[in-house]
Amino acid sequence: MATATTFTGISSFASSLQQVINRSVSIAALPLQQLQNQLQDLNARSSALTGLDQDFTSLQTAVQKVQTALGSGSYSGTSSNESAVGVSVTTGALEASYDVDVNDPGSYSASVSSASLPAVADPTSSSFSTSNDFTLTIGGKPFDIKPVATSLTSLAQAINDSSAKVQASLVNTGSSAAPQYRLVLRSTDLGPVSMQLNDGTIDLLTTLNTGTPGSYTVNGLGTPIPTDSRTVTLAPGVTISLFQQTPPGQPVHIEVARNLTPVGSALSDFVNSYNTVVDDLSKQTGKDAGALSGQSIIGTLRDSLRQITQYSTGLGSVSSMSDMGVVLDRTGHLSFDASRFNTQSVNALQTFLGDSTSGFLKTVNDRLNSVEDPVKGSLKSEESLTTAQISRQNDEITTAGNKLTDLQNTLTQQMAAADSLIASLESQKNYMTNLFTAMINAGTNGSGVKSY
Repeated sequence: MATATTFTGISSFASSLQQVINRSVSIAALPLQQLQNQLQDLNARSSALTGLDQDFTSLQTAVQKVQTALGSGSYSGTSSNESAVGVSVTTGALEASYDVDVNDPGSYSASVSSASLPAVADPTSSSFSTSNDFTLTIGGKPFDIKPVATSLTSLAQAINDSSAKVQASLVNTGSSAAPQYRLVLRSTDLGPVSMQLNDGTIDLLTTLNTGTPGSYTVNGLGTPIPTDSRTVTLAPGVTISLFQQTPPGQPVHIEVARNLTPVGSALSDFVNSYNTVVDDLSKQTGKDAGALSGQSIIGTLRDSLRQITQYSTGLGSVSSMSDMGVVLDRTGHLSFDASRFNTQSVNALQTFLGDSTSGFLKTVNDRLNSVEDPVKGSLKSEESLTTAQISRQNDEITTAGNKLTDLQNTLTQQMAAADSLIASLESQKNYMTNLFTAMINAGTNGSGVKSY
């Protein structure tokens, strides 16, 4: 915006001239003030839309949690002996029972740098070899290892950064006062894994331990199952960890079952998020309506909520929201009845809720997407429209402000010219007055009597 000049008058009429400027600018500023008031309203509308956007986003998140809880989140696995066999459940699991015998949890192969190599007191600055190019052979497969520095620490890091199935670490075999660090390699697969490290001149490793493969039996099947990992996929979505051998005839019982608690908790969160949307929409209507009062977007959003709560299949023991314990009251708020929810079967709830492609969850997702879709969503579109209006309003305010400044500068220049002319006339008047007074005084004696 242009900078306004300041009027500084010197004539006796300067204050009157300033009043002319002030009044003219004040009248001309009325349209600018109106634009600024409109911008304030637009900013308030934008803030209200952003708040509602956050509410609907939270509601979408709550719906996604219901969908997750109904899927993999509704399954849980338990082990009768977690110290021997652990269990975890993910997507794809089915309700089932398993009896697992751990014949051998297996062990890992390990090797250490030879004691005949040069001692390493500070692994960050020295190594047992000056080479910068090593060949690591794991199970007969060679790997080229090039540490970034000639230090034992860099060598261990380079081995760990390679794709070789080993883990390198450093161990102090000396005392705290006189440390002697050695390189230790441990296979990441169970079983007898051969490993050697060569610096181009000599082999550097000595075998510490030759590993054994793991073995387990499921549901009494006669043939043990070998494994090179203690983490085993028992079934789709079901993973067990083999920790220790089980006594003969005492298998670990694994139970995979569905649990409604996560679903109930997710539905309770959905109810809370829904009620937050209802409350914030209510703030935009009535006597003390907010910045979105009278805007069509409020009706559009309420209609989306109405379509969610009216969903019904008319089939099965759970055909509506109220059947699963989500009840709509006269104020438009939802409540969650956990006792009613817990009386329903998992299958009945699954059929009603469905997923992102069918059932209640699809309806909810469709309605919320119609609000939140970045391109076509009603709320997103209203936000974009308001943002564009604010931008245009700011441009208009800038233009109007510049015009007002130009007017003020023009008036200031004109009043300054008038003030200068008046001051000049006043100066001439004072000069003539003083001259006339002097002439009169010169034609009299000191007593005021004219002399002839």
